[in-house]
Amino acid sequence: MNQLENISAQSIQTETLLEKVIEAWTLLHTQQPLVHCITNSVAANYVANVLLAAGASPAMIDNPFEAESFANIASALSINLGTPTTEQMQAMKIAAQTAQIKAMPWVLDPVGYGTFLKWRSEMVDQLVLLKPTIIRGNASEISTLAGNQVQSKGVDSTLASDDVYQTALTLLECTECVAISGESDFILSKELDITIKVNGGSYLQPKVTATGCALGALIAAYGAVTTPTLAALAAHIHFAIAGKLAFEKTQSVGSFNVAFLDAIYEINAEKIYEYADFEVLK
Repeated sequence: MNQLENISAQSIQTETLLEKVIEAWTLLHTQQPLVHCITNSVAANYVANVLLAAGASPAMIDNPFEAESFANIASALSINLGTPTTEQMQAMKIAAQTAQIKAMPWVLDPVGYGTFLKWRSEMVDQLVLLKPTIIRGNASEISTLAGNQVQSKGVDSTLASDDVYQTALTLLECTECVAISGESDFILSKELDITIKVNGGSYLQPKVTATGCALGALIAAYGAVTTPTLAALAAHIHFAIAGKLAFEKTQSVGSFNVAFLDAIYEINAEKIYEYADFEVLK
């Protein structure tokens, strides 16, 4: 295949993916999947509001006494290690085991993974063995999980996503898809054997707490209605467009927070087709 043919093939692939993303958005709204969220105390309210705005139905069940029964009726599971408690840790393992048994899509967000937070990191290692459908995180978390020991600042990333995505390919041995958030987002697909770069959003998104946590939950919601790759892509595009449109309205953090949630709600097929900005990498 010469260079021109390669460019043409990538354009066709991008157009096909975009059509599938719009289809996933439609299914999300028509099916309104029930998403079981075990997330951190800082993020819970925001995550629930983002899922509601996007068209899904959130449930923040994070105790071990109800984790199995609720995971059995949910359409997808989102696990976030942001502020784990002993009971939450137990609930995470029970819910993930249940998801694996019933082949339910679930997302693992290894917040703070690394040597400095050993307790939670050991739980992440156990959860990875249960084959999460999608692993998502910032560049530092994903790089460390993939085997490169890097220094993080708390739970914030000190690496750029475009410096990490090739290293993270090793994680496809234990998951169907890896999603790395950053200035640009990267989605690594075992299913399609491609890497997708998603552009857009706003630099203000990291200034609003729990946006990354909510992104993981939205990936889970999309995972209930489409394939892992398309779920990650659709959620990242949804967020990127919302960030761009919110920033066009306001450049102040507080009002951006409100505008972003409004934009999550207002996304539709026409806006996805107009504003989606992504490329398929070799």
